[in-house]
Amino acid sequence: MLEARSLAFDAGGSRRIEKLDLRLESGSIHVVLGPNGSGKSTLMALLSGLLNPHLGEIQLQGRALNSYSLAERARHLAVMLQSQPLDFAFQVREVIAMGGYPLDLSRPELGRRIEQLAVALDIDHLLERSYLSLSGGEAQRVQLARVLTQRGCEPSVILLDEPLTALDLKHQHQALTLLRELAAEGYAIFIVLHDLNLAAAYADRVILMREGALVAQGSCAGVMSTETLSALYDVRIERYETSGGQVLFSSTGRL
Repeated sequence: MLEARSLAFDAGGSRRIEKLDLRLESGSIHVVLGPNGSGKSTLMALLSGLLNPHLGEIQLQGRALNSYSLAERARHLAVMLQSQPLDFAFQVREVIAMGGYPLDLSRPELGRRIEQLAVALDIDHLLERSYLSLSGGEAQRVQLARVLTQRGCEPSVILLDEPLTALDLKHQHQALTLLRELAAEGYAIFIVLHDLNLAAAYADRVILMREGALVAQGSCAGVMSTETLSALYDVRIERYETSGGQVLFSSTGRL
């Protein structure tokens, strides 16, 4: 659905991506992991069209991403960046509704999307509140609802850069459960995360990055070994398995 071929970018410092190939498949959650400065957000900016690659190309549904107009791209590619500044006292319902503007949804359909997402993300009690009155976690859930309102009416691509940083454990799992349901509907979902355990629990494929380079990509079982993760983060990482079969990781200090 979204494919990067021989993609490379170098703006100096941590804003660098060594040549890589990447394909985001329909119906899958792809999680990118790596230490700070590894190029995760730069890769996100390239995949979303906010940055132009110095080498290679990105194709969205078999067509060059840079050939889409901004309006057309917005109907196929929903993007949540780390920073979502909004300094006006809009109602929460109005903020979420902004995501529907590129799709030309009918008022009833937009209303249904808002209500469904508000319930799924536990913000239905906030819909009439001023956005400026929200806590950090509440505001982040509202922004996630806005981006998911923008998802194409037919399965398309959703790119999320650290969408869970301000959320407590309950709301992290609520958000990822919702994304799991959208993947089951056929959406291709790409998420930047820092939590190894959430990645192991929800990802179909994992992408590991360090210093702008693609270290590994593949299934959780194939990529998330303790040796690979310990080398990636420069800390000793141990792996456990619960009685129910859930894989858990913990860090025990520097190597």
